[in-house]
Amino acid sequence: MKTFIGPHLRRLRRERGETQAGMARALGISTSYVNLLEKNERSVSVPVLLKLMESYGVDWRDIAEDDDAARLADLRAALQDPLFDQSRPDLAQLRAARAHSPDLAECFLKLHAAYHSVSARLLSVAGADAASEALAASPEASVHAFFRRRRNHFDALERAAEAFRGDGSNAADETYSWIKRRLGDALGVHVRLAPAAELPNTLRRYDEARREVLLSEALDQPNRIFQLFHVAALIEHGALLDDLVGQSGIEDARGRARCRVELANYFAAAALMPYDRFLAEARASKYDFDHLATRFGVSFEQASHRAATLQRPGALGVPFFFLRIDRAGNVTKRFNSTDFHLAEYGGACPRLEIHGCFRTPGRIVSQLVEMPDSSQFLVFARTVDRPSFTRRSQDVRLAVAIGCAVEHAEAIGYAEEMRLDGAHAAQIGINCRLCPRLTCDQRAQPALLPSGPVDENRRGATRYDS
Repeated sequence: MKTFIGPHLRRLRRERGETQAGMARALGISTSYVNLLEKNERSVSVPVLLKLMESYGVDWRDIAEDDDAARLADLRAALQDPLFDQSRPDLAQLRAARAHSPDLAECFLKLHAAYHSVSARLLSVAGADAASEALAASPEASVHAFFRRRRNHFDALERAAEAFRGDGSNAADETYSWIKRRLGDALGVHVRLAPAAELPNTLRRYDEARREVLLSEALDQPNRIFQLFHVAALIEHGALLDDLVGQSGIEDARGRARCRVELANYFAAAALMPYDRFLAEARASKYDFDHLATRFGVSFEQASHRAATLQRPGALGVPFFFLRIDRAGNVTKRFNSTDFHLAEYGGACPRLEIHGCFRTPGRIVSQLVEMPDSSQFLVFARTVDRPSFTRRSQDVRLAVAIGCAVEHAEAIGYAEEMRLDGAHAAQIGINCRLCPRLTCDQRAQPALLPSGPVDENRRGATRYDS
C-alpha cells in the first residue's frame, strides 16, 4: 500500500525552520524528491521513513498516519450545510483538496466551525435554548473531535491493554477476582464494595491517600469490573494517557480532564475485550452484540461501543458509529469511525428509530436511513439500563444506536431480514437546525439557513414549510 506524507512532512520541515534543500541533505535524497513528497506526487519509501525517524526523532507512525478518511468525512459533513446547496463540490474535488491543499481544507473546516458556533450564539441570544450554545463549545465536543481524527482507535492504548491483561486466559467469570488481585499485588490498591448510602449518587471513588477503590453496590458485575480496569489505567498508565491528551490539541483544563477519562475508558474496554479475539468473535457472530456481551462478560453498551473502535490497519472491523441518548432525545455520548455525522448538541433526528426503543425495552430495533447527501446507513438501536441507587431512581434507561454504511450489510446479522432497497430508507438529517428537508413533518425548528421566502398563502406539513 502506498503511503503519502506530504502535509506531515511539510509541517515537520517548517517547524524546524528548514528549507527543502536542508531536509534533502539530512535524509540523503534530492531536493526535487522532497518537493514531490510534500506535494503528494510520490509515496514515501520505508528507507526514507526510517531516515526521518533517525534524523528528526519522530515516530514513523505519527508522520505516516493517514487521517484522510476522517478529514474527508468532516469536509463532506460541513458541505451538507444548506449554504452550499448551489455549489457543493463532488467527492473527487474534495479528495484533490485534501491531497494538494490540505492546509486550505483545514482552514475551511475551522472557518465553518467558527461560523457554526457564532450562528448558535446568535440563535441563543435571539431566544433559542441557551443550553445549546454551552454544549456546542463543550469539552465533550472537543473530545469527540479528537477521537474522530483518530478514527476512534488508539494503537498505543491497545498495546498497553494487551500487555496489562497478558494472555487473557482467565474465564469471564474470574475477571473480577483477577483485576482485584492485580490492583492489590501490582499497585497496592485495595477494593471495597460500599453501600449506596455511603456513596450517594456515586458509582466509584478512588481514595488516593488510602490506596482504596470504593465501588457502589448499585453497580452490576460487568460495570464493577469495568470501573476497576478504568482505575488501573489511571494509576498504571497515567503517563501514556497524559501523552495522548497532549496530542489532542485540547487546551482548557476541563476538556483535557474529560479526554483523559475517555482514554481510560478506552483502555478498560481494550483490556476486557482484546482486539484480535473480539474482532474474530464479532465476525463469526456477524456482530451479534448480545452474544459478544455474554462471551466477554461485559454489558451490551460496552460491547457495541468496543465494536466502534476496531480500526487497526491490517485488521479492520466494520466501521461503526455509536450514539447514546436519553428519553428526551439529548445526545449523552457519541463516538464515530464512519462518514455518518452525529448530532453535536440537542437531540438527534426524530426519524431515527433510536427514539422508538423506549417503547420496546431490551429489543433491537433495526432501520435503514438516508442522509441529505443520499448516503445510506444501517442503524441498530436498543435500550440499556442505568444503575439505580434508590426506589426514587427506578427505570433509568438510555438508548444506544450502532450504525454502519449500507455497504457492510452482508457482515451484519441484524440486517439479514431488512429491506435494503432505497425506497424503504427513512429520510433523516443531523438535527432539525441543520437539516435541509423543509417538508419533513417531524421538523421542530426552522432551518439554520432558510431556503426561500415565507408564502403566507400556503401552509405546508409543518409551520416552517410555508
